[in-house]
This record gives sequence, structure tokens and C-alpha cells, in this order.
Amino acid sequence: MPERRARKDAVRNRAAVFAAADTLFTDCESPDDVTMADIAAAAGVGKGTLFRAFGDRAGLIRALYAARLEPVEEAVEAGPPPLGPGTPPLQRVPALLDALLCFKLDNRHLALALEGSGSGSPYRAAHYERWHTLLRTMLEGLPGLPDSGFAAHALLAAVRADLVEHLAGEERVPREVMRSQLADCTAAFIGSPRDPE
Repeated sequence: MPERRARKDAVRNRAAVFAAADTLFTDCESPDDVTMADIAAAAGVGKGTLFRAFGDRAGLIRALYAARLEPVEEAVEAGPPPLGPGTPPLQRVPALLDALLCFKLDNRHLALALEGSGSGSPYRAAHYERWHTLLRTMLEGLPGLPDSGFAAHALLAAVRADLVEHLAGEERVPREVMRSQLADCTAAFIGSPRDPE
């Protein structure tokens, strides 16, 4: 019986930590301002609980980001068009980039924290490599792109968290304008006109 209670406590604590971290990252001036101590206090758990569950701040950010991104990943892996498998690249590439842009707009400071955490190249991070591989594979089927790997990097640059934050936070570009601009840029890049809405 104590083991079952411990599992229930762990599930409850994880939900409380994610909710607290979500709120803190949403309300912060800078993602660097959010500490493990802040998250623990807001979640009503000890710092030791956070470190045991996530290892460090970067581990907590990765876990929260993965949990929030799960619906997008499920749509990409097994969902219907335009994100799901089997959708032609000319429709799937813009849909994927739009989904990533919307996710980062909805999770701006969390995305900034993830993309800014850790050492080394951000292009070697698991989350980046996953999207790059998927996008590169989709682009390989399109004519006129001699290097699908570079093209995937170039398109993903348009949805980097720091650019999204600059446009949405500093330049105050409205969400729908950003989405439309990204769709136009993607259509020009991959050589297909946008479908009229």
C-alpha cells in the first residue's frame, strides 16, 4: 500500500510542478529568472523532490516541454492531414512549421528556456534533431531543393524561440500576421503557392 501512495504522490507532485512551472514561465520577464527554488515553492514541494524527479533545471524544462508538445507530436506521428503521415510534403511542411510556430507562441518563455539551456550547439539537442530529421525527410521528396538538410535548417530557423520572442514580444507582431508571413515564406521557399483561405 505505501508504494501505491508514493506513486499517487509522484503523479500529483509532477502535475503540480508542471502547473507551477507553466505559470512561472508564462509570467516571467525572462526564462532565466525562473529557478528550481521558485518552481518548488510554487508547486508546494521540496527542491529535493524536483532534483530527484528531473535531475536539474534543464531536465525539468525538457520534461515540461515534452509534455506540452505531446499533442503536436501525436498529430505528426499518427494524426490526420495536414500534419499526419501520408500527407503530401507541399501541404505537410507548411502545416508542421505552423504547428511549431503556434506551439512556441503559446509557450514562448518555456521554448526560450529549452532552446537556451544546456551547453554546446542547439542543433544537437534532441528536440531540434527530431524536427530537423522529419522536415529533411519531407523535403527530400520535393523537386528543386538540392540540399534538403540545409533547407530543413533554414525553415526551422523561422520558428526558433528567440525569433518568435523577438517578433511577438518586442515587435508586437500579431499571431495571425506571423502565421501568414511564415506560410508565405514557406510557400516561396518550397516552390508552391499558398492555397487561398
